[in-house]
Amino acid sequence: MNTENQNIEFKESWRDEYLKWICGFANAQGGKLFIGIDDDGIVVGVKNAKKLMEDIPNKVRDTMGIVVDVELSVTDGKEVVVISVPVHEYPVNYRGEYHYRSGSTKQLLQGTALTRFLLKKTGKTWDSVPIENVTEEDLDKESFDIFKREAIRSGRMSEDDLRLSRKQLLESLNLYDDGKLKRAAILLFHRNPEKWITGSWVKIGYFLNDADIRYQDEIHGSLMMQAERTIDLLYTKYLIAEISYDNITRIEHYPYPKDAVREAIFNALIHQDFSAGIPIQISVYSDKLYISNDCVFPDTWTAETLMQKHRSLPHNPDIANTFFRAGFIESWGRGIEKICTLCKNYGIPEPEYTVHPGDIMLKFRAVERIENHTENHTNYIAENIVESIVEKLPTMRGRIVKIVWKNPYASARTISEEVGIAPRNVQEHLRNLQAQGVIRRVGPDKGGHWEIIGKNSNNTE
Repeated sequence: MNTENQNIEFKESWRDEYLKWICGFANAQGGKLFIGIDDDGIVVGVKNAKKLMEDIPNKVRDTMGIVVDVELSVTDGKEVVVISVPVHEYPVNYRGEYHYRSGSTKQLLQGTALTRFLLKKTGKTWDSVPIENVTEEDLDKESFDIFKREAIRSGRMSEDDLRLSRKQLLESLNLYDDGKLKRAAILLFHRNPEKWITGSWVKIGYFLNDADIRYQDEIHGSLMMQAERTIDLLYTKYLIAEISYDNITRIEHYPYPKDAVREAIFNALIHQDFSAGIPIQISVYSDKLYISNDCVFPDTWTAETLMQKHRSLPHNPDIANTFFRAGFIESWGRGIEKICTLCKNYGIPEPEYTVHPGDIMLKFRAVERIENHTENHTNYIAENIVESIVEKLPTMRGRIVKIVWKNPYASARTISEEVGIAPRNVQEHLRNLQAQGVIRRVGPDKGGHWEIIGKNSNNTE
């Protein structure tokens, strides 16, 4: 006898609660429920087989409104009832509950999982659901300008296509449903999609180690904006290039190929499970970079499936189509293949993919010569972000931050002489800056030094 799997379940005897298993089969890929076989696949038989063959079809029909085949099988003189459940096109519920067969287990669908299931069964995707009371006039001009510029550059749309009105362009991108804008349109082109869709933004942090974050940023706005600004921010603030010269030509070599990182971030945006309410997270270290996003994979997919040739199955096909028309991504599921090839040609390892039940994490490893440059990167960080930190602070605290940046060993008296206020007032400002998470003291009061953190430099007194 076969073992239990996606399509087979064994039960020693019948209990009415097993109607939930039938419901799970109907909502998934169909399957067979064997009554009279134990968990080890050993035939034990049932005594009331004939009665079950009459009762079970009626109970299934009365509680779920579906029809199943119930047959009698005899093995070694022992009777087994076999219930064959076909897959159903529409959602099947058992007394208001939606059950689903996944692997060799049954799940009760609730929350976002139930929403995804119902949408899938009714032929809709999450990003195709229409939103009330939003028109094309509420969308963002800059986001449309980004799309048009990139679509022309990629050759995926012509100049004539982009002379269409805003409404005509959205219709050509299939972003209307029954005259209403889809969620995809709001995410792609609204300046503040978070008004409707929580967590639709990107978070980036630079980490010294897993427990110590140095600084972080948030990228908000439409997906058109996020796609552009996330790459720019990574390569201007977070990643340091090694500099070399070919005669008088300056050459910058970053730790990761820009096209590969761009492809990975765009993939995260189009496959993101926005219903989870959690932003895409990018963690940067001196020698590695992680990109993590919530997602929904087909039940049988694994990390190995991703690395093999596979058909394109975007979780948000309307968003994916618009990204394709803009030239941001390739079609045919070649994104990961492209990323791996780019990394190999760049001289770094292929990225590592880790698939969890609700999310996926991609890990890039830096080229060897960039690794372990934490100290140099710290200096680079200070030079690139100290002005942005100071801009958010009151004038006096900003001046103090600049002083301790240039001279980490400056005492309160030294600072007071430069800014022209009493040492006790300087100490008060230093305490406030520490409380805000802008600076911290490393080592003892005497003999220690100041360090710029910049975690929270909001303009507060």
